[in-house]
Amino acid sequence: MAEQAYTVASDSETTGEEKTSPAFPEIAIGLDIGTSQCSVAVWNGSQVELLRNTRNRKLMRSYVTFKDEVPAGGVSDELAHEYDMLSGAAIFNMKRLIGRVDTDPVVHASKNLPFLVQTLDIGVRPFIAALVNNMWRSTTPEEVLAIFLVELRAMAEIKLRRPVRNVVLTIPVSFSRFQLTRIERACAMAGLHVLRLMPEPTAVALLYAQQQQQSADENMGSGSEKIALIFNMGAGYCDVALTATAGGVSQIKALAGSTVGGEDLLQNLMRHLLPNMDDLFSSHGIEEIKRMGLLRVATQDAIHKLSSEMSVRIDVDLGNGSKISKFVERAEFEEVNKEVFEKCGTLIKRCLRDAKLEAEDVHDVIIVGGCSYIPKVRNIVMSICKREEFYSGMNPLEAAVRGAALEGAVASGISDPFGSLDLLTIQATPLSIGIQADGSNFVPIIHQNTTTPVRKEQNFTTVHDNQAEALIFVYEGDKKTVEDNHLLGYFKITGIPPVPKGVPEINVCMDIDASNVLRVFAGVIIPGAKCPPPFMEVRMPTVDDGHAWSAQTLHKAYGSTLDLVTVKKKGQH
Repeated sequence: MAEQAYTVASDSETTGEEKTSPAFPEIAIGLDIGTSQCSVAVWNGSQVELLRNTRNRKLMRSYVTFKDEVPAGGVSDELAHEYDMLSGAAIFNMKRLIGRVDTDPVVHASKNLPFLVQTLDIGVRPFIAALVNNMWRSTTPEEVLAIFLVELRAMAEIKLRRPVRNVVLTIPVSFSRFQLTRIERACAMAGLHVLRLMPEPTAVALLYAQQQQQSADENMGSGSEKIALIFNMGAGYCDVALTATAGGVSQIKALAGSTVGGEDLLQNLMRHLLPNMDDLFSSHGIEEIKRMGLLRVATQDAIHKLSSEMSVRIDVDLGNGSKISKFVERAEFEEVNKEVFEKCGTLIKRCLRDAKLEAEDVHDVIIVGGCSYIPKVRNIVMSICKREEFYSGMNPLEAAVRGAALEGAVASGISDPFGSLDLLTIQATPLSIGIQADGSNFVPIIHQNTTTPVRKEQNFTTVHDNQAEALIFVYEGDKKTVEDNHLLGYFKITGIPPVPKGVPEINVCMDIDASNVLRVFAGVIIPGAKCPPPFMEVRMPTVDDGHAWSAQTLHKAYGSTLDLVTVKKKGQH
């Protein structure tokens, strides 16, 4: 039975047919798989209930150990986490690594983790391995997540006494669509069907909408619109959202996200305590991994204590004559992480600006996530939002998974006689989506924070006389140049008539449906043509592992011969 419980299906399997099924036989569970912790919740018929593991814990460590023949996760064996981390057998921070290539700064920052992360710096998936019986056992973030999901699924099925198939997962705002496909692949490997992938602050917004609706019902009123700012900072990511809520409907006005989180705070303090850390741990030998783990555990414990104390003493024996014995003041910790805290403040300001709102327009400020207990984080949010207190109606560590469970019930078609599930979230695009044009510029077609579902189009033209073909590179992000954004896919447009440059029109249309599926349509518009060339319809993303370098390779092969430029609208200069 134990071996069957940890069977992982092939990642080549597809669940496409099941995704179109209109009926869901059971209530989907909500999953909040954080960088360091995770939780599971479900609608029990009257309210959201968090499920507990065999140790009666609602919050579980997010890690998988490869020390035995059958890998084990942190769902039930939480007490062994620190020992496994010191031995190099535990893989964690999978949420920071999934769907990233080896040129990503987040991947390079992960080289200081007590397991093996290797890069070739050519835009392919990084090599990740756990130390098992003095040998490196290679794996992937998708496999690690799938193993962990199998354990969560088994736990949920035992608690609910029924099969679990459908899930709603929370995700960071800054996740690219390529990363979303990796999450879906891991779920498919674990035998799970994803109903929704919800940005974490969006899940919190749904919980807030339900609470406001219940409050209005208790006060015998319809409830006026309320603007809430949601700040979510965990171990791996920082997200901000602004939502307008009334009558159970939550409309996302703006989203902003970044890869800064508690992991950055931890590694910055570790480097402060041991400046030559990168050199000492570069070989990733057994002793180096143990020292890395010891320093990590001691530093993590110090950060937790600094949330309630003004100073803390760190004593750690790294072996080989290397010891750290030092008092760390809270002010010192804040100075070491000054840049991280500044980025948090910048996200809040950007979100307010994108939503065209002032701090005075916000009714409630909601702060959630593991880092919400850090005094400096709380002070930054309070200062920018001009508040003296936060919204106190939800548990910061449970808010996201509760919102995911609510969405799971709504998406499963469950109704509630008291109207507790009469909820709706009007989503917004967390990142802009567009193509490469005008050289290496990123030209958005669907802009960031556009309400979905949405369909937008734009016309482009050729840059060369008699240009017969055009390459369409589809990107996602918020930077001006394509190199700084996520490549989603590419395809070629053919059949352009032999005419001077600037004459033919290439229409590119992008469509995001209610299920967040992105389709790109592109083709040549030839007025008066009897048999115009057919349009292309491509579902994005199309790039897979190891193909992130394809754009560079295609540019080397074709140069600028297949480039496009934006068609200027009338009156535009």
